[in-house]
Amino acid sequence: MNNVIVIGAGLGGLSVAVRLAKSGFSVTVLEKNETVGGKVNSLEADGYKFDTGASLLTMRHVLEDLFAFAERRTEDYLEIVSLEPICRYFWTDGARLDASTDLRKTESEIKKIEPRDAENFQNFLNDSRRKYEIAEKTFLAHSLNDLPSLLRPKYFKDLLAISSLKTLDTHNKKYFQSAKMQQLFNRFATYNGSSPYETPATFALIPFVEFGLGVWYVRGGMYNIPKALEKLAKGLGAEIKTNCAVEKILIEKKKAIGVRLENGETLHADFVVTNADAVETYRNLIDRENRKSFPDKKLNRIEPSCSGFVLLLGVKKRFPSLAHHNIFFSDDYQAEFDQIFHQLRPATNPTVYVCASSRTDEKQAPADCENLFVLINAPFTSDKTDWQSESKNYRDLIIKKLENFGLTDLEKSIEFEQIITPEDFERKYAANRGSIYGVSSNGIFSAFLRPPNKARDIENLYFVGGATHPGGGIPLVLLSGKMASELIQNSKLTTAL
Repeated sequence: MNNVIVIGAGLGGLSVAVRLAKSGFSVTVLEKNETVGGKVNSLEADGYKFDTGASLLTMRHVLEDLFAFAERRTEDYLEIVSLEPICRYFWTDGARLDASTDLRKTESEIKKIEPRDAENFQNFLNDSRRKYEIAEKTFLAHSLNDLPSLLRPKYFKDLLAISSLKTLDTHNKKYFQSAKMQQLFNRFATYNGSSPYETPATFALIPFVEFGLGVWYVRGGMYNIPKALEKLAKGLGAEIKTNCAVEKILIEKKKAIGVRLENGETLHADFVVTNADAVETYRNLIDRENRKSFPDKKLNRIEPSCSGFVLLLGVKKRFPSLAHHNIFFSDDYQAEFDQIFHQLRPATNPTVYVCASSRTDEKQAPADCENLFVLINAPFTSDKTDWQSESKNYRDLIIKKLENFGLTDLEKSIEFEQIITPEDFERKYAANRGSIYGVSSNGIFSAFLRPPNKARDIENLYFVGGATHPGGGIPLVLLSGKMASELIQNSKLTTAL
């Protein structure tokens, strides 16, 4: 039986552990923190429950496919519920829009803002669907290690259709007249931690993921997903060790042979899979002489995704204007992203996301109270921002902004509060410069610059997670586990032959 060590019990690590354990491998998962899940985690305090990472599930079929592969029923592990509306959007002039998978409702909402945009919405979504369907059979079905097979003539037409020299912002302006609608659909660049003014129009596929496939919540909290995958992996025979930090990946003759733990213990393996940030893996877990294709200079050129500034607020009040998911837009979206990605400073007038899961799941907060997960896109860590000195003032700015949007007396109603900064993401999860989604998708060729799922310079070393292919977010990270598992099984088969 082949032995596999998985570094990190985030969703990518748990996904590959499930698939390899089911396929007959001996799997050991090593997690440096006390709990599994990586950035998809939770906190409970004073009767409030918070998801501290992902707050929604898209592409539900990817998660269900993982359970089906393990010959288990998803519903035996998770209660997944659809959300209506998908999201509620607010602007400073009082305009508001509820997005819905009922496209007639959404068109009606858009019509209140700009009738011409309502007429174009279906055309926009048809284009989004075409992009998604092409991506599903190309980039979302193949590792970057299989890139030569994707460049065969039969894929040329599809790749030309989905790839774009235009930015997402330019693409959206083709369909929408209203600055509000352009801003709403530009927002989808943040799903992979990027800027709509730099990420290619390829990512116009994301709206179909929401409007066409739906948005979901896991009752009891999104953290139930990694908990379910932990249970699933263990049930298939995988061993998961928490509080077990890896110090070094051991490499002999350009082949990964195991790991050395921080306590000095050495564990050997036939294959090593790292769910740690791919950039940080090369930088900190692999000796320089063994990563000549990824020297420090090259690693430093890989742009991290944006990070996030998070407020967890337990408030002894209900706010009727809130839906489960809410976006409070800034007045100048382009200036906001310029500050985040070019000035590397927190936006002075930020867009604010608020998840109030207690609107769907009352057990997430005491009676007549709300659990508010507040997320603001923030720059990755640098010497431009000292979060220890700036977080309190930034927190006050956010609270004031939400009160101006109608969350009256929010400050007075807070009875539990915790702040999470980009520095916290960097420290706790060893995320490259505090990035939430791994590597940004800013730039035409950014998708091809990620470290691939199978290391090209080190045999038997594989990558999963947001910093490798196909990218960040729950479904894509789960797919990275599928890709790595298939690569390992193909490698084993090739070796046997």
